[in-house]
Amino acid sequence: MQREFSNAAMNSSMPQKHKPLAPKVAIPAAMEQQRAILQADEYHALDAIQHRVLWLSTWMIHHANALRPNPDDLKVGGHQASSASMVTILTALYFHFLNAEDRVSVKPHASPAYHAIQYLLGNLEPGYLPTLRAFKGLQAYPSRTKDPDPVDFSTGSVGLGAVAPAFAAVAQDYAKKHFKHVTSQRFVAVIGDAELDEGSVWEAIIDETLQDMGNVLLIVDLNRQSLDRIVPGTHTPQLKQLFAAAGWQILEAKYGRQLQKAFTQPGGSALRQRIDEMSNEEYQSLLRRSGADIRVRLTHPTGLKGPENAEIALALSDTPDENLRDLLANLGGHDLNTLLQAFEQADQCHDAPTVLFAYTIKGWGLPFAGDVMNHSMHLSGEQVRQFQEELGIAPGKEWDTFAPHTSEARWCRRRAALLRREHLQAAPLIAAVAIPSSLDLSYPGKTSSQEALGRILTQLAGLAEVGKRIVTVAPDVAVSTHLSGWVNKTGVFSPTTHPDYHEDMQRALRWQPGPTGQHIELGISEMNLFMLLGQLGLSYEHSGQLLFPIGTVYDPFVCRGLDALIYGLYNHTKMIFAGTPSGVSLSSEGGAHQSTVTASLGIELPELNYYEPTFACEVEWLLLAALRECCDRTEGRSTYLRLSTKKIEQKLLDPAIARLGRETLRQQVLNGGYRLHEGRDLVPDAQADEIVQIVTTGAMVPEALLAAQRLAREGIAANVLHLTSPKRIFSMLTTMRSAQRQGQPAPAETDQLRSLFPKAERHVPLVTIQDASAHSLAFLSSIYGAPCISLGVDEFGQSGSLNDLYQQVGISVEDIIAASYAALELD
Repeated sequence: MQREFSNAAMNSSMPQKHKPLAPKVAIPAAMEQQRAILQADEYHALDAIQHRVLWLSTWMIHHANALRPNPDDLKVGGHQASSASMVTILTALYFHFLNAEDRVSVKPHASPAYHAIQYLLGNLEPGYLPTLRAFKGLQAYPSRTKDPDPVDFSTGSVGLGAVAPAFAAVAQDYAKKHFKHVTSQRFVAVIGDAELDEGSVWEAIIDETLQDMGNVLLIVDLNRQSLDRIVPGTHTPQLKQLFAAAGWQILEAKYGRQLQKAFTQPGGSALRQRIDEMSNEEYQSLLRRSGADIRVRLTHPTGLKGPENAEIALALSDTPDENLRDLLANLGGHDLNTLLQAFEQADQCHDAPTVLFAYTIKGWGLPFAGDVMNHSMHLSGEQVRQFQEELGIAPGKEWDTFAPHTSEARWCRRRAALLRREHLQAAPLIAAVAIPSSLDLSYPGKTSSQEALGRILTQLAGLAEVGKRIVTVAPDVAVSTHLSGWVNKTGVFSPTTHPDYHEDMQRALRWQPGPTGQHIELGISEMNLFMLLGQLGLSYEHSGQLLFPIGTVYDPFVCRGLDALIYGLYNHTKMIFAGTPSGVSLSSEGGAHQSTVTASLGIELPELNYYEPTFACEVEWLLLAALRECCDRTEGRSTYLRLSTKKIEQKLLDPAIARLGRETLRQQVLNGGYRLHEGRDLVPDAQADEIVQIVTTGAMVPEALLAAQRLAREGIAANVLHLTSPKRIFSMLTTMRSAQRQGQPAPAETDQLRSLFPKAERHVPLVTIQDASAHSLAFLSSIYGAPCISLGVDEFGQSGSLNDLYQQVGISVEDIIAASYAALELD
């Protein structure tokens, strides 16, 4: 534990801003003896509750690992030590501080303690307690989609639970500014101190969108241990400096009442200085020593052979050896009154987010408390039995809650009533039918799918109830992803109105932030983009207002934000994002901006619809369908549009419109693909061994059509199939295979496969071509067992013209033709 920075020292490191940054607000010694929030009887009841939480969470893990049948003979796990360090913090939150309108993210390893609390509050049936980490039981980490009790934010991917509530607060603020009524109030994240090693946390902390969120509270469970080590002693002051520089209010709950009292005794100042200046490593080692050994080491700050510090010895003179370890371990994160004082202080700050460093002990209350290697330790059967005796829990009553007549039971009932959310009324959902299937817009004769998106968004701004609920987000790429028209029409969002210093100047883009704007601009951080999109997409669940979040991001940098994207999908968010521009079709920008693996990600990620349109009307139909998906809060999915800046001749779609009809074509676009060109139209007499299927998607449609025309001159009938969604086609394949295994007919939803591959052509050779990794369409050969050659981008690109790059990576017209001949020879 290092000496804390003074206010002056902290302030001196702050950069100049429009308004002063929030100073460090530690709890100084003069304030530590202020009134106790809990009276003696209240403290006794709440202390009994936290010890029952500690017992239930410990027993839950023990039962899962030592008592429940384990057919796999594998360790179940459960982190007894990490969960124990959080018990007091969670008890203070749920049994005193929180309201029904508050939303909380809980540290992953505190899952057992959280479930124990929900059980005591009556939100979890007792039958679930023995199911920790069992199939369809309590999840390893809190999950809002898979756990049976109410969870606001899923956690488990380290660092993301720290920032999800902060971005949820941004979403709430946006909804409140635009629609007045929301059903949420404060957003709290409880995290382990090692989670602050994650870069995703600091990307969020420094972003301007969070700086005014006074309803955000980040509680750091500072037990000074990570998975494998003790966190270095200099770490915490550095973290506090970083938070202060980002404008956060900083609080700490460092010492409990016993230590605070000891510091006021003669010699107490020297004792406090000794503990303050002690490294984390030394402090942790003392927790494992005898009282007599602790006394010697505390009173000899320069080493065992050095002189005794008389003041420290005086301060400890009234404390027997057997009580010395408990005194040293009396930290603020395990003192209910100290924590609740800090929570009150946090509530008084309304113009900046707050971080509270709550000092704790990993394994608090358990035999291995403070052990350097306790992260994966479990109590033995004998240790559990002794612990049970200490707590006075009778054999056979291990899962019991409090007897109904006790003060603890009454406290739990009162808190449960206070935390119920039935009275929180969300705004009515928009019915999907309110969103048209088409806007019937006209587009330039030659345009890109990215340009089409910008044009469509501008039109959607005037679409009654729908338009006002669209919010766009970009990581500093709004202009380069064609959002300028939308921004000009709807404005940029900011909680407060900014001065307009360009009011008398001519400008192409009206960039004037204010509370009515509908575009949120982030710094260049794709992690923040997907985290904010994900929380905007959960605004109905968190704050009672439906929003339609649409993000734009350079397609190769989807990978940068992949962790946050997966987090959002796991939480069943409803968002839309366009990865644009994509592939080597962004030829002049060079290999660093040319994506290859994102198409595969679109196919593989659960809870995500992935589309790669070519024509402007396809973008229109797909975007409207994506908005309708957002209206379905149960079955709806998020949508990924992989777009391009490559200009496409729109009349290339005319023959398909004439053949299929516009509505049938629209349905097939949504279902995943259609036959864009029939080879027999040019080669009507082609024999079976003279037919090839060219299957493509997105930007490669013109090359596929040109190759088909040139093959026709050689008597080869080349069909061109445009897969607008390889994901949908792959899903149909797996559905069809599942029905076959069960001896059932293929469901109607797989009819699209029969439309794309009619019976007479099911074994026709395939050539797949995509401006992405070749393997992303290779699965098509498995549908009916047709020979297949897959072309794609399987190397890093470089700058050049389209033709140069297409030839370099092997996806040019000539490559398609050569692959077609080779595929015919394979047949």
